[in-house]
Amino acid sequence: MDIFSEKTILTVSRLTSLLRGVLEENFEQLWVQGEVSNLSYPSSGHCYFTLKDAGAQLRCVMFRGAVKNSKFRLTDGMALITRGRISVYDQRGEYQLICEYTEPAGIGALQAAFVQLKEKLAGEGLFSDEHKVFLPRFPRTVGVITSPTGAAIHDILHVLQRRFASLNVLLYPVRVQGEGAALEIARAVDEMNRLADVDLLIVGRGGGSLEDLWAFNEESVARAVFRSRIPIISAVGHETDWTICDFVADLRAPTPSAAAEIVIASSDELRNQIEALSHRLRRSTEGLLTAYGRRLEGLRRALHDPSMMLGHLAQRVDDLTGRLEMGLHVAVSRRRDRFDRLQDGLRHNDPSAKVGMLRQKVEVLSLQAQSLMAHRLEILRQEFGEDAARLEVLSPLNTLARGYAIASRSSSGAAVTDAASLAIGEQLRVTFHKGNAVCRVESLKLREA
Repeated sequence: MDIFSEKTILTVSRLTSLLRGVLEENFEQLWVQGEVSNLSYPSSGHCYFTLKDAGAQLRCVMFRGAVKNSKFRLTDGMALITRGRISVYDQRGEYQLICEYTEPAGIGALQAAFVQLKEKLAGEGLFSDEHKVFLPRFPRTVGVITSPTGAAIHDILHVLQRRFASLNVLLYPVRVQGEGAALEIARAVDEMNRLADVDLLIVGRGGGSLEDLWAFNEESVARAVFRSRIPIISAVGHETDWTICDFVADLRAPTPSAAAEIVIASSDELRNQIEALSHRLRRSTEGLLTAYGRRLEGLRRALHDPSMMLGHLAQRVDDLTGRLEMGLHVAVSRRRDRFDRLQDGLRHNDPSAKVGMLRQKVEVLSLQAQSLMAHRLEILRQEFGEDAARLEVLSPLNTLARGYAIASRSSSGAAVTDAASLAIGEQLRVTFHKGNAVCRVESLKLREA
């Protein structure tokens, strides 16, 4: 039928259908470049926008499947290159470009997706240093999330075996590229965090193109790394390769081998560190002992010799005893003299009764003198005992023997009298009645004023 005959009358729908057929047959695969405008993402999952340049504009649609496969999200004003086919939207009678593939003009789709996701996660704070944790210095078990057949796992195991052969290594095998690799990596990070004995994770693979490394640029991997309670080293590709995983991880290693080097110091390095610390400890101990020896000598000189003090007290007792004996001797002599005089007088008067009374009085006085001497001696003994007890209390050795100790700084040897002057982690030297110890401050409790 000749549709251009004067007798032929077409409906609008028929004409539109014929035009659509002509366009779809002759413009099946097109590459078009322009600027995105009037961008819309409705709830259907499709994408509608207009491509324009200085002279014209073209309505475009990208259906849900193509939107899902796109590595980046369109934005108004973006310079875009798209591949598609021309069709007609019957309800409006407008021709449109059905886009099947898009990429930013002047930049690859993957690179654009990388930049977009990096800006998004950085805005949420996933790259912030405040969320990163320190790696354990001496991990017992290291988890490795990578391909079991790639070069990365062999490099990691070789380095760890050489540096610290007794370290436990737990491999979680995953695909590191291709469809579904990102989900496997994210799942592996979550599964490793459910294990109680893993101290550190290495997530990575060997080098490759941007497409090969793309699994480590996926948002699911970034969020799994961010929520991990176990510290993570990201070791993806070569030194010049950067991925989203590198920015989120607690530490980025330029290569898998470098990650293994970071995990733990070699046994030789640790041995050298221990020897150096032991040497420093010996020198510090010797210095402290010398300082304490000098201090003790000074205290010994300042403190009176207890034996000398006891000697002085004994000498005083002897002196008092001699004086007492002399006094008693004099008193007895005087009474004896008086007795003799009285006796002489009695011989003349023969006062037998009076003599008997005087004899009894002499006996009483003698007993009183003995009691007085005993009482005085007891007082002197008590004074001596009290002086000796006070001297014993002043002895620093007795103070230590009662459970007290002297705390001093390991660095300067100065005595510590106030907990407020200490810092967490500071080393102290504590001297006991017998021996001493080097301690580290773990916590502080200050007495309120």
